[in-house]
Amino acid sequence: MITIGQHTLEGRVILAPMAGITDQPFRDLCVDLGASLAVSEMLTCNSELWSSRKNRTRYIHSANGSLNSIQIAGSDPYMMADAARMHEDLGADIIDINMGCPAKKVLKKAAGSALLKDVELVTQILKEVVNAVAIPVTLKIRTGWSPQSRNGVQIAKIAQDAGIQLLSVHGRTRECRFVGEVEYDTIKAVKAAVSIPVIANGDISSAHKAKQVLDYTGADGVMVGRAAQGNPWIFQQINHYLATGQNLANRPIEELRTTLLAHLEQLQALYGDFKGMLFARKHVAWYTETLPGSEHLRRRFNALNRYDEQVRELSDYFAPLLD
Repeated sequence: MITIGQHTLEGRVILAPMAGITDQPFRDLCVDLGASLAVSEMLTCNSELWSSRKNRTRYIHSANGSLNSIQIAGSDPYMMADAARMHEDLGADIIDINMGCPAKKVLKKAAGSALLKDVELVTQILKEVVNAVAIPVTLKIRTGWSPQSRNGVQIAKIAQDAGIQLLSVHGRTRECRFVGEVEYDTIKAVKAAVSIPVIANGDISSAHKAKQVLDYTGADGVMVGRAAQGNPWIFQQINHYLATGQNLANRPIEELRTTLLAHLEQLQALYGDFKGMLFARKHVAWYTETLPGSEHLRRRFNALNRYDEQVRELSDYFAPLLD
């Protein structure tokens, strides 16, 4: 069991926050399929942007009663504290601080993984946010700014001292982005250095890999990101393998079809006809990537301009597969 403040998670697999992906429909779907916790898309701490439609949709809370973990990003300790208080008032159960994002537009604002270069600023941000709210605060980091500047263990100790309740570590530096081998040795060293729960992140792409990483690093859990795109069943797969040592049987095509259509309906309800239709395109590409004729489907699907046309196209595509 993983404990975050007053919350106890069932299971050891968490959905990673991903901009443009981990919205409310996707978070709820992953929790329904076995994720212990699903962290929101990254939200700016800039209060001037809180009322925009884009940001409003990002902090819509769970519809299935699961914990609401809201990730905030920024470089000003007091703005970060204000953002944490706002989300607590709006019903957040957990505040997650982003110090791991390697995106250039985030780094330009000296936020995300750029913060790892400034240990004093990291310390101040963590203390201000923790002291600003009564709910638990968690932190996501990378192993450092560059291979020449790995300070993940140092940051982990600072985080624990500041009152952070759980630490997620992506096993690459900011400079490495998502390329190259994951530094599971560094994650192992972080786990050995602190007593708070540590979650291993980076290339957790299968149930077998999750077990390997847990055994090697001693981490309390794993965080799955890109591998859940188009395969939200990965949480069931990992949970089953950890419990039994056996691989879960492949999901039936009918379940994939039903899940995909329900997901698209929720996207349309959240974003409206036009934006919901656009979001649907990338999810359809991920869900159907390994299915026969998926390339032709994507070309046809991406040319459609109405939600009802999308539903009809998918129904026509799946009909022969179900037969």
